[in-house]
Amino acid sequence: MPFTKYANLDFAQIRTQIKDYLRANSDFTDFDFEGSNFSVLIDTLAYNTYISAFNANMVVNESFIESAALRENVVSLARNIGYTPRSRTAAKSIISFSVKFSGSSQTVTLKAGLVCTGNTKNTSFVFSIPEDITTTSPLDDPLDNQIGARTATFSNIEVYQGSYATKKFNVDTSLDQRFIIPNPSVDTDTLRVRVKGPQDMTLGDEYVKSDTLFKIGSTSEVFFLQEVKDEKYELLFGDGVIGKALETGSQINASFIITDGLEGNGVTNFSFAGVLRGAEENRISPSNGITITTNQKAQGGAEIESLQSIKYFAPRSYSSQYRAVTASDYEAIVKQIFPDTESVSVVGGEEMTPPRFGEVEISIKPKNDYFISDFNKGIILSRLKDYAVAGIKQSIVDLEILSIELDTFVYYNGSRVSSLDTLKSNVVSTLSEFADSEDLNNFGGRFKYSKLLNVIDATDSAITSNITKVKIRRNMRTILNNPAQYELCFGNQFHVNPAGANIKSTGFNVAGIPEILYMTDTPTMLPNGTYESGIVSFIAIDENGVASTKVQNAGVVDYKTGEINIFTINIVSTVVVNGIVEVQAFPESNDVIGLENLFVELSIDKSTINMVKDTITSGEQVSGIGFPVTSSYSNGKLTR
Repeated sequence: MPFTKYANLDFAQIRTQIKDYLRANSDFTDFDFEGSNFSVLIDTLAYNTYISAFNANMVVNESFIESAALRENVVSLARNIGYTPRSRTAAKSIISFSVKFSGSSQTVTLKAGLVCTGNTKNTSFVFSIPEDITTTSPLDDPLDNQIGARTATFSNIEVYQGSYATKKFNVDTSLDQRFIIPNPSVDTDTLRVRVKGPQDMTLGDEYVKSDTLFKIGSTSEVFFLQEVKDEKYELLFGDGVIGKALETGSQINASFIITDGLEGNGVTNFSFAGVLRGAEENRISPSNGITITTNQKAQGGAEIESLQSIKYFAPRSYSSQYRAVTASDYEAIVKQIFPDTESVSVVGGEEMTPPRFGEVEISIKPKNDYFISDFNKGIILSRLKDYAVAGIKQSIVDLEILSIELDTFVYYNGSRVSSLDTLKSNVVSTLSEFADSEDLNNFGGRFKYSKLLNVIDATDSAITSNITKVKIRRNMRTILNNPAQYELCFGNQFHVNPAGANIKSTGFNVAGIPEILYMTDTPTMLPNGTYESGIVSFIAIDENGVASTKVQNAGVVDYKTGEINIFTINIVSTVVVNGIVEVQAFPESNDVIGLENLFVELSIDKSTINMVKDTITSGEQVSGIGFPVTSSYSNGKLTR
């Protein structure tokens, strides 16, 4: 008797299995299933089995965080391991301003709520603060002839993109109450909660959000958060054993900022729209226009955590157990602290050269940028202290970008191409998509050469083949007009041409030498005939293309490790803007990887795409005479 798979999701197969089962019964051995009304009953049974199988599969899938598709279920499963998905995050900007006024008030308070407005991409955004900020107001210099005039200065104010809102809850412990913030666009980092007791004549006590049960007693004034249905968040309070219990008649006052998330990034110019009050809560009217100075543009805005992110980080957050030890611990924790994080690299002191035991270096690649501000670095390090293991020194270093450049020759069948410009544009688009792949744009990312060749060939049926050369580049950030040493680590073995010129650079000027200089190298042959290192020198090139050495021993290059060290030199200017010297090498392997804190990217804008007509495939040159061949090796240019 055949086995019926009741979890099968193929209707036709279910129907066939039912018929096979019935035929195995002696009463239906010679029964005509197709020609009888019994066929309708079989279809009905198969349909019912199909529906049951579908529901069973859905139930099973939704029971595991890896396979669940509904956000409500993913959030619930994450909650079981103590993970709260990140809310929508407001873009933050740092501003400063001064206000002049007449009066006797010794202090000025910027009230919680709207502070300023800004515009980006023809869209207006409001920026607010979640709580009052107070500053002193000293007298102006008497020389300005304004007797009694005062100036209040607000420096480095952190403003959040979004609107300030409040929600009140009246507590009745006899009811099964839930305290749900009604707006799904709240930034929970801006959430402020006060609980006013039944007999309390003040604003009440401020409760602190907690993510753990550690160090929480029966009188601890804390609250917890959890995501509930429709991307809203619920406030949870203690029961008198873990956290202070609420009393009947108490009032919960929650204030928060409702934000546009990602859309608020990029605002730089602001207009003041806030409310200022003096010591007696009297409204202060500025005697001059308030000009806002932007210390940091709006950045860090993000949407509510995606299902993919929850599935990835929830198990890792659980495994970290609120402590930062391993690289995966840091990845999960930093992502929660700084949601604008795209990728994280952590290098322990024991892996450094030379070793620095007891230290950890963290590199963070933010979304839509390469570097994070010093202000955000300070915030991240401050919050990491809650997870740090005693005795471990943490520091955040700027990421090092390893750029991959291509010099590709794309052969095409001319008889199948209507527009060469369109074909080339399609190749560029294909390469751009490849540049955004998961293999790249990561610390420890890997550039896979064979995949690149395949995606180029698959761009269009007119493309017959391609020959692609790979170059790697690091940007050396110089300290202009200051003697300094420089180190560039490529993390990949260099291809060595015994004749030299394995490394190339853009131009720069050195103090005391009038010509524009370029880097080059001369390999040093070992007794066994191999080349593991070389001497770096600086050369000048005249109008006839003749090179002359200006600095003989400027540094050393290790071809095996891909490391270049430049001795003390005073660079006064560079051909590339912002004091950048682009340094290029050719990898020994066309598969390029990013080691330690190297962030791998494919630089399309620095790549060269050459379209070559395949005259053999088109039938123009059957014999192949005059076929345009392309070298697979790099050219002999001395400069980049």
